[in-house]
Amino acid sequence: MYLIVGLGNPGMEYETSRHNVGWLCLDRLAEKHQVSLRKTKFHALVTSCLIHGEKCLLMKPTTYMNNSGQAVSEAAGFYKIPPEKIIVISDDINLEPGKIRIRKSGSAGGHNGLKSIIEDLGSDAFPRIRIGVGDRENPAFDLADFVLGHFSEEDLKQMEPSFQAAIDSAELIVEGRLTEAMNLHNNKKS
Repeated sequence: MYLIVGLGNPGMEYETSRHNVGWLCLDRLAEKHQVSLRKTKFHALVTSCLIHGEKCLLMKPTTYMNNSGQAVSEAAGFYKIPPEKIIVISDDINLEPGKIRIRKSGSAGGHNGLKSIIEDLGSDAFPRIRIGVGDRENPAFDLADFVLGHFSEEDLKQMEPSFQAAIDSAELIVEGRLTEAMNLHNNKKS
């Protein structure tokens, strides 16, 4: 069984924020597989589906970003899902908007949601798909305000291909093709 996690914050005020790209991807993944993320369990909105014959639990933690690990570790513990079968989709300010980077494991890279998951799982050995949202034009601008800021309608439309690429990558990882997913996106020129 796989656990596919989209990081974000609950509440209408965060719905289209840069920090919620993980949630936006999970909504699209659920829609693709004709399931709904409405059930509440493990401090998250969850549903399950089959992807390439593998049972997958889709999850949008409702703990707010900084406590995402609570939801992930509860589900992983309950279903005995090892870290290498937990796929996390998150935003990344260090990548240009729409660029994707996939890693098999590694540090949180300054992302509080990933940091929480690493701490609560006691492992950083889970694949992650990071979607670039860019950084502030002015470094003096508050980082929290930036990532919690919303995409314009036009920007959101321009992000759609990266959301689809993240979904496709998650499905490749479930299929056992992590290296292929990494090769597809990590070396792309912007």
